[in-house]
Amino acid sequence: MTEQVTVPAIRARKRSRGAEPIVMITAYDTPFARVVDEAGVDVILVGDTVAEVVLGWEDTLHVGIEDLAHHVGAVARAKPRALLVGDMPWLTYHLEPSDAVRNAAVLVRAGAQAVKLEGGRRRVPAVRAICDAEIPVMGHVGLTPQSVHAMGGYKVQGREAIAAGELRRDAEALAVAGCFAIVLEGVPDALAERVTAEIDVPTIGIGAGPACDGQVIVLHDLLGLAGSVPKFVRRYAELGVAATAAVKDWAADVRAGSYPSQGESYRASAELREALGLSS
Repeated sequence: MTEQVTVPAIRARKRSRGAEPIVMITAYDTPFARVVDEAGVDVILVGDTVAEVVLGWEDTLHVGIEDLAHHVGAVARAKPRALLVGDMPWLTYHLEPSDAVRNAAVLVRAGAQAVKLEGGRRRVPAVRAICDAEIPVMGHVGLTPQSVHAMGGYKVQGREAIAAGELRRDAEALAVAGCFAIVLEGVPDALAERVTAEIDVPTIGIGAGPACDGQVIVLHDLLGLAGSVPKFVRRYAELGVAATAAVKDWAADVRAGSYPSQGESYRASAELREALGLSS
């Protein structure tokens, strides 16, 4: 596939209408952006998870808009076919709607084609303001990592009927406000199925069961480049183990004097060696 993926194309991808599931994955730099784009994903999310899987923080609260813009730019320079969505970090859309618009514009100028923000009905003013600025918005409800302290940890949301009803109303409000798709994270499968059936924009699940209109995963979790991972992660490779083994093999060759070999060196001419006082 070579045609550029667009926001309208993603918004139309409801499985109930016969569409193929949406495939979304994170990337934070140019090399991995090329890897995932060549794999044919539909959406690349430059997530605030960069704080954890790249920068070593314990949560996503330690990155700002400049950090995300930096990584959005790195991904954009890969010129992916996939739709490029930039995460809005904590406290960049929580105050005034005008602040949300300015911060969303920073990501667009860096190369994002849409932005993602977390939260339900209380985020409707920010969503409307950003959409009014003609910047597409992806919503995110359920387990919202930027609310980790308010939730008391990374816990599945919507397990009880009252909480499930609140989440359903949140998703509907975001869809009405203009979100072109909504991430459902860490919710029971039946609740995700119900929300998916109730709203007219696609749902993209992560730890939300198989009934969503698409799925998203953190690249480093999928490739075995992260530490412990949630229950919903299926690892498709162990690149961390392979990379460590490769570096150990290289280090052993250096210590043994077998790297670099003559074939891996730039040979000096006999005249240069003589001028340097070295034997030919």
